[in-house]
Amino acid sequence: MKMTYVAHISDDGREQPIADHLKNVSAAAGKFAEGFGACEYAEMIGLAHDIGKYSDKFQRRIRGENIRVDHSTAGAQEIIKYCGLQAAYCVAGHHAGLPDCGGKYDLPSGGTLCGRLKKETEAHGAFADEITLRRPAVAAPTMLGRGGFTISFWIRMLFSCLVDADFLDTETFMRGSPADRGTGAEMSALLDIFEKHIENRWDTEREINKVRRQIQNECIEAGRNNAPGLFTLTVPTGGGKTVSSLAFALNHAVSNGKKRVIYVIPYTSIIEQTALTFREILGDENVLEHHSNIDLDDGDENGAERSLNEAKKLASENWDAPVIVTTAVQFFESLFSNKPSRCRKLHNIAGSVIIFDEAQTLPIQYLHPCVRAISELVVNYGATCVLCTATQPALGPLFERISPTLAAKEIVKDIPGDIFRRVRYEHIGSLSDDELADALSQQEQVLCIVNTRSQAQSVFSKLPGDGSGFHLSTLMAPEHRKAKLGEIRSRLSNGLPCRVVATSLIEAGVDVDFPAVFRAEAGLDSVIQAAGRCNREGKRPVSESVVRIFAPEKKYVSSLPHSFRRPHDVMHDVIKELPDISAIDSPEQIKKYFDRLYFFTGEGLDAGSVVKRFEDIERDEGFPFASVSEKFHLIDQNTRSVLVPINDDASDVAQRLQRGERSRQLMRKAGLYSVNVYDNQYDALCGEGALAVVENDLAILRELSLYSEDTGLSVKDETGIGIFI
Repeated sequence: MKMTYVAHISDDGREQPIADHLKNVSAAAGKFAEGFGACEYAEMIGLAHDIGKYSDKFQRRIRGENIRVDHSTAGAQEIIKYCGLQAAYCVAGHHAGLPDCGGKYDLPSGGTLCGRLKKETEAHGAFADEITLRRPAVAAPTMLGRGGFTISFWIRMLFSCLVDADFLDTETFMRGSPADRGTGAEMSALLDIFEKHIENRWDTEREINKVRRQIQNECIEAGRNNAPGLFTLTVPTGGGKTVSSLAFALNHAVSNGKKRVIYVIPYTSIIEQTALTFREILGDENVLEHHSNIDLDDGDENGAERSLNEAKKLASENWDAPVIVTTAVQFFESLFSNKPSRCRKLHNIAGSVIIFDEAQTLPIQYLHPCVRAISELVVNYGATCVLCTATQPALGPLFERISPTLAAKEIVKDIPGDIFRRVRYEHIGSLSDDELADALSQQEQVLCIVNTRSQAQSVFSKLPGDGSGFHLSTLMAPEHRKAKLGEIRSRLSNGLPCRVVATSLIEAGVDVDFPAVFRAEAGLDSVIQAAGRCNREGKRPVSESVVRIFAPEKKYVSSLPHSFRRPHDVMHDVIKELPDISAIDSPEQIKKYFDRLYFFTGEGLDAGSVVKRFEDIERDEGFPFASVSEKFHLIDQNTRSVLVPINDDASDVAQRLQRGERSRQLMRKAGLYSVNVYDNQYDALCGEGALAVVENDLAILRELSLYSEDTGLSVKDETGIGIFI
């Protein structure tokens, strides 16, 4: 009697034959890779990935014997014969992550791909009776630069196809029903919904609304009449950029057969508002808001098979929805990750319209890798990418250096220069926290934006305790911030005293309108974004709408990470050269600022030499997937998530997580009540017994006295900046 080789055993005792699993994964992976010409190649990777499970030792383990088996190395050793080293990376890493290649002298026990390819594996030849591997046809990507970065990017996309197909088939079998797939309408249906929404959007009796409608219409026409590629959308604050960019995205998607729209936003704090806007227009079921930085670790394949992160696989996102709203951290760190749970969504980025909102906030220390990734998506993966901002960064030379085809096209032209001017600027010198709080107390309605969470808390504590003061920072859970913003908007609209101290989370995409704004010295783009919260609707005279720039106490400047000191210093120099600070927001000054910022940063545009490490394909070590993934963080310090049970819903989420439940829906909900803290702060909270640790990167706040209704989570050793969320 022929033996049945089993890949999985469900909780109710059903068995899935390996051959069935391999064929299912092969078919799905091939379909996922169709968009970039690698269908047959991905099919072969899918067929080979679990070949090592044909060993007798693995069959004993899956039936309960407590032994360790490395099955993915066997698959890598087989697939390399047919598809080469690129496929071997994917198969070797489909559980624990894409490995570093290493070199020819690496030992089998070293963990690199070169080492593992020398490893003696369990006999698994029985696969040949059920599975046939062959050399596939493949369309090579267009090589950019020296080609190494292009090939590494292609490998990671193939890896995404494999792990998503693997996760979905495993989930389908274990549940006994088809795995959850994305819901939502087709792009054409979403465009119909959108067009009905904007029919009477602007009252054109006001001159400013005529210009807003002009911007919207130009976005619609550009979306319909342009082929996929690289674009810029430069719209002054208050010009209706968010909805107009959606107008471009939906029209472009329908005209060019794009399957989804992805919004990449710098701040977790403004995702809620953007996603809410899109839901109100398109409906809840069509918008996925992925702002949780809770990414559960992928385990290695030697743990118990039943607990082989099956629950974590259910919880990880694959962005199978028509409209995605996510963070720059989530987007770019996933593109440079080696982890299966983070990489599974990457193939769904291909063939999308991607809007990089507030593009000027792309992190300087990783600007070169981010630009290279955007270039790959445009040239090799059918994506249309839009750099959307009021202060367009001078990225043209960086793109054109990669390829002459990457000359960005501006979507909207000839916006009247002064129509959106609503403020005047002043520089008022240095202010201590006491002086700043006193100046704010003399204003009835005022917004103050500072660079660090510690200063936000310090200045807030010095405001009058009459209920008119508010604090906003990323030490507050998203749902808490949303509630506070609701109170703030209510007081502003009713003419009540309202004094807000916030970090930079409020300066982009948050729709508030103050008569006066104070801004701590920062990069020019941050100052201009802060000005967008002053006299936003232009209902007050420009002369009475003042943005006051001030120098904070030196301790706050010295605590800024280097990547934020550079914009601060360049801005300081630009101001000194200006005879009149009122010209600070002119296109000429913005260009001068970014040109100087990028020139003086130099090699610091790729602080980890990421591009060089992937591009230099002549060296012996191959691609350093694991090493780069470990080091590539858009923020200067690692963060971990602390879930705060601030209400009954949050408490229910906490209890379910502690019981071991994992699902995409649960993790999305957990993100609404979670605060991200730095490693040293996390360790301090653990040391005080304040946390119940659920996973390595996720804990639940046990000591609720550490969470304030006014200022959020109390942490020590604050050295970060408000953008870190």
